[in-house]
Formats: sequence, C-alpha cells, structure tokens
Amino acid sequence: MAKTRRASKQTAKKSNQNIMWIALAAIVVLLVGGFALIRSGGQPTATTGAVAPNISVDEAYKLYQNGTFVLDVRTPEEWNDFHAPNTTLIPLDELESRVNELPKDQEIVVICRSGNRSAVGRDILLNAGFSQVTSVDGGLTAWRAAGFPVE
Repeated sequence: MAKTRRASKQTAKKSNQNIMWIALAAIVVLLVGGFALIRSGGQPTATTGAVAPNISVDEAYKLYQNGTFVLDVRTPEEWNDFHAPNTTLIPLDELESRVNELPKDQEIVVICRSGNRSAVGRDILLNAGFSQVTSVDGGLTAWRAAGFPVE
C-alpha cells in the first residue's frame, strides 16, 4: 500500500511538472508574439500574424511606378476631384462586398485621402484572405503634395 501511495505521489508530481512546463511554454509564446506585434505596429494579418505595414507616400509611388495594383477607397466624389492615374476605385463602404474584383495573387496598395480609411480597407482585405496589402500614410493628400501624378 505504501508503494502505491509513493507511485501515486510521483505520478502527481510529474503531472504538475508537465502542467508547469506547458504553462511556461504558453507564456513564452504569448510574450514573443506580443513583442513582435508591438514592434511592428499592432496590425495582425490574416495569413502570417505579422503586421501589414503602412508605407510612406514615397514607397507607394515606387510601387505604383513598378505596376503594383493601387486601390483607392475614397468616395466617387473625391475620386472625381482628383485621383492617381491608372488606379482602381472601390469606395470603402463597398469594399467587403467587392473583394472578388481584386487580384489575390499580387500586392495591393490601398490609398485614401489621408490614410485612415486605407488602413481600414487594408484590414478588410487582410481579413478576406489577401496577404500582400499595405496602406499609404498621408494618402492622396501627401501624394499630390509630393508632386506625384494626379488627374
């Protein structure tokens, strides 16, 4: 009987040690993931858990010059005032229902007037399974101020 109690205590001790190691591993995973999220700005993507970055207007223009798909999420009225040539307009309030119109196999740069709506648009696309999506800081206001083409 004493032998059975001793075996039972050893089993309980091993079980407690296993639980402790599992809890420690979970804490490490949460800390590493949290630090990565903080470091990258806090916008997790749907596919990697990494952050979909905001990019500067200069970076956006370089991508635009290289043929990257640029999505304008402003209103039609704003678009008619001015927009970057050869870009696509899908207003933010229509984006979720029109994601099937966008290429999933290439990078998409989302732009708006100042950068706020484009960040929302970026997140909508990431949540819809797009993996290569960025948002432009400063939007088309910064684009035009930098002297980049508008029509």
